[in-house]
Amino acid sequence: MKKCIQSGFLISLFLVLSACSTSSPDVVSRQDAQVASQVQDAVVVSVRAVTVDGSQSGMGGAAGGVVGAIAGSSGSSVHREQTGLGVLGALAGAIAGNAIERMATKEEAVEIIVQLRNGERRAIVQAKGNETLAPGDPVIMVTSSGKVRVSRAPR
Repeated sequence: MKKCIQSGFLISLFLVLSACSTSSPDVVSRQDAQVASQVQDAVVVSVRAVTVDGSQSGMGGAAGGVVGAIAGSSGSSVHREQTGLGVLGALAGAIAGNAIERMATKEEAVEIIVQLRNGERRAIVQAKGNETLAPGDPVIMVTSSGKVRVSRAPR
């Protein structure tokens, strides 16, 4: 039983840490710090709320499977039953762990359509940040390492 509690704690810790990954425009990755980025002026055409689907790296399913196997096999003192219950527990744990990982990494975001000065339009999806953008707002698009973020243009 102690192993089940420890394993459950480790899964919870993993899921909490994986949920820390974000596409927020207010968070810049370490690799993008002190790197020159391309900046383009634009105007917001539209903004709408979207949801970025959670990740399914397999880690949640693997961790859930381990916990389920340990919990299932400890449900009986008969070896043959332990094996069967362990397999069923692993399957149920893997399914639950995968679903938990997906829910824990889901993120509320916005899709921002901007029009550049040359007339081109671009759509960018990013997590909700501290700024609220509306159609007509002047913004800058910052491109760094292939990633784009939109923020209000400096005055």
